[in-house]
Amino acid sequence: MKVERIVPVPLDKKRGAAYAARAAETQLGVGVKDTVYLGGGSFGRAYRADLADGRRIVVKLLRAGDMMEKEAHDLRLLRAHCPVKVPEVLFERRAGGDIPVDCYGMERIEGKNALMSLGMLVMSRARRQAFADEVTDALHEVHKCTSPTFGDTMSPGCSSWLGYYGPFARAVLDKAEEMHAAGQLSGKIIFAMRAAWDKYPIIFSEKVTEACLVHGDLNVANIMVDGSYRVTGFIDPLNSMYADREYDLFQFDNLTGKRFRLSETYRRKYGESRYCAQKLAFYGLWNEVYCYIKSGVLVGLIMNPLVRNMHRRLAEL
Repeated sequence: MKVERIVPVPLDKKRGAAYAARAAETQLGVGVKDTVYLGGGSFGRAYRADLADGRRIVVKLLRAGDMMEKEAHDLRLLRAHCPVKVPEVLFERRAGGDIPVDCYGMERIEGKNALMSLGMLVMSRARRQAFADEVTDALHEVHKCTSPTFGDTMSPGCSSWLGYYGPFARAVLDKAEEMHAAGQLSGKIIFAMRAAWDKYPIIFSEKVTEACLVHGDLNVANIMVDGSYRVTGFIDPLNSMYADREYDLFQFDNLTGKRFRLSETYRRKYGESRYCAQKLAFYGLWNEVYCYIKSGVLVGLIMNPLVRNMHRRLAEL
């Protein structure tokens, strides 16, 4: 994972809709009746394309290079190993001609994400636990897909987890220090990172022995549910790797995930390392700072709880 700022290709929603329709028509050979903007982050925009043959698919436009092949590869890999539906990739198209960004089309998963399904927050504890069981059981099946070596799913080549993750973590801290010196990163964030780095040898003292496939971004915003709040799919993997399986658990506590005890459920059912709580705090904080470095967008709603949690977990050592 490169630790650097990425400058996205400019893309407004209206023009993006036209590109999504054009891509679907040329790649699938079917007319498009309508396109609907679904949302997006720093580097991607997703559109629903309603095809003339009655199908509805999703077209994702990527505003940064070197993303399409990785995302499509990881969707296919996760789909092959996950008992919960992961979108099928329908086509891939490189930037060029009348579409200036890479894009790919995929199956549309029915329903809406668990973050926006507000009724789930007031479900009974038993129903919330049933949701947590279904999600964590499916993720555990994904983790059963292993590799002899750690690293990116497309080219794992490290004999140890820390041999892969350690240099990345150090690079994120070094860049964060640069940004703090330039007034671009607050003292409270860099102080938490420095304190965590001081305890790095303890936090990561237990060897990770198995390189497991991880989704990388399985928070409630990427878990789809139907009108009855049953799980219909997992979407949007990010930086999927063969990694420490606990790397997949920090996202469970983001946004409204704690309400469903997702991380707690996984750890109770499938075990945890001695310093799991500290590792999850470290993974979460480092990931959010990494995303800020890449995009220049800092989300206080996510970052602030991560900083507080890092200090709380360090105090437990």
